[in-house]
Amino acid sequence: MLGVLRLKLEELKAFISSVPAKGFEILEKEDLAPKIKRIVVKAPLVARKAKTGQFVILRVDEKGERIPLTLVEWDKEKGTITLVFQEVGASTVKLGKLSVGDKILDLVGPLGNPSELEKFGRCCVVGGGLGIALAYPIARDLKALGNYVVSVIGARSKNLLFFEEKMKSVSDELHICTDDGSYGFKGFTSQMLEKLLAEGAKFDYCFCVGPVPMMKAVAEVTRRYGIKTVCSLNPIMVDGTGMCGACRVTVGGEMKFACVDGPDFDAHQVDFDELMARLRTFSEEEKLALERAGWNRG
Repeated sequence: MLGVLRLKLEELKAFISSVPAKGFEILEKEDLAPKIKRIVVKAPLVARKAKTGQFVILRVDEKGERIPLTLVEWDKEKGTITLVFQEVGASTVKLGKLSVGDKILDLVGPLGNPSELEKFGRCCVVGGGLGIALAYPIARDLKALGNYVVSVIGARSKNLLFFEEKMKSVSDELHICTDDGSYGFKGFTSQMLEKLLAEGAKFDYCFCVGPVPMMKAVAEVTRRYGIKTVCSLNPIMVDGTGMCGACRVTVGGEMKFACVDGPDFDAHQVDFDELMARLRTFSEEEKLALERAGWNRG
């Protein structure tokens, strides 16, 4: 018994010594596309437990709001995590203004349930916009499990695409789409998926992540073909532990909390229209916050 207590005490000491005393330092920063940035953060406790599909919630400073960001990569040995975000609201713009060496005040995680991945057979991974950041580790893990992976990524235009080489490295096939036709297939990712299926492609599993209208469109396509489809949801989130209820979504007619029940759900059961309506709840407040800070979306 005494030996167990000593072991627990050593674990506690190791835990305390690994907690950053004054925030979480940014070790790397990279511009992936206009207003889309990649940062590597020192967060050893998160890196130690991180799994694909999970996320963290961070607060840039004492006056900042809590924002969820998906874990893209992590290194247990170095104690680092990689995050990708888009400057949309005041908090992400503020995060984007930090430089290497600066520190994020709060960072909690890993949160949410890991993605349930296995050897399905032929898999399609669809990532749109910022969703490409999560599509990469999903495709990577599916490939490592022995699946044949077909990835479809898309953005409004070529200059907003990122991770093309990363996606290519973990995919058996990679299809690129742009809304304006500036690169690859002209059209939406859901249209590319429809084209592949119409031409005879067969899939046993589909994972989609990105803007809600995109995920809804993908789900409608795969529903017609009877393909199991999972989506990763991004509702408004504050607490991240199921206490606040801000991230509630309706799945199969039942209320779920994306932070503790998800973020992955059966895409054919999600009420996407309700989700889209809820995401617009604070659009005016976000606009005012940007104006007060002297920033804009342009």
